Amino acid sequence: VCKHGNRSASSKCGTADVLEALGARIELTPEQVVRCVNVAGFGFIFAQKFHPAFRHVGPVRRELGVPTIFNLLGPMANPAPVAYMLVGVANPARMGTMAAALAQRTTASLVVHGHGGLDELSLAGANRVIATRNGVVQAESTVNASDVGVTSADNGSLRGGDPAHNAQVVRDVLANRLAGPIRDVVVLNAAVALHLAGAAVSLRAGATLADSAISSGAGYAALEAFVAESQRD
Repeated sequence: VCKHGNRSASSKCGTADVLEALGARIELTPEQVVRCVNVAGFGFIFAQKFHPAFRHVGPVRRELGVPTIFNLLGPMANPAPVAYMLVGVANPARMGTMAAALAQRTTASLVVHGHGGLDELSLAGANRVIATRNGVVQAESTVNASDVGVTSADNGSLRGGDPAHNAQVVRDVLANRLAGPIRDVVVLNAAVALHLAGAAVSLRAGATLADSAISSGAGYAALEAFVAESQRD
């Protein structure tokens, strides 16, 4: 996995903020990102490091406090040659545009709009999805919690907090210390990603793999490996 992300601009907490709270160094060179992927199976590309202009846009985005075109540009500007992409959009009107763009640069992708307006798959109801494969944009469909065998829950049960709080939640989920909706939504999103990338033959199989990675400690080990590798010079 090679995640392209930034600090929070239109929300309370961004990917970069959480990773820093977990102890990771985020301003990595291309070589260091590749090393993290090879060692830990995960790398983080800090948008401001690879696209310096993003640094100047950030303050304006924070002042506006609402999603902007940069919420769409971020995922599409990932400099890594990723073959598969799972991208969430908060505005369903942008799904087709995003899917058409991703179809031109990926082997397969999935654009999702979560039930209740989330930019990720939700446990609360039907999630709208548009898949692309080999340059072809497919018809819109839906994915539900029941499709992967987890329990439905309202979006309020998934509300996060500041970077420190969210980092602790990440640790608790991956260390198999947290059950319930938060773990279930991780399994749901991971299951869809695994199926998209061809690592699982079905959504249910993807959920089994994701759940096993948590239960066995493999997920937490990957997190620790990433944090340690990111700190190396």
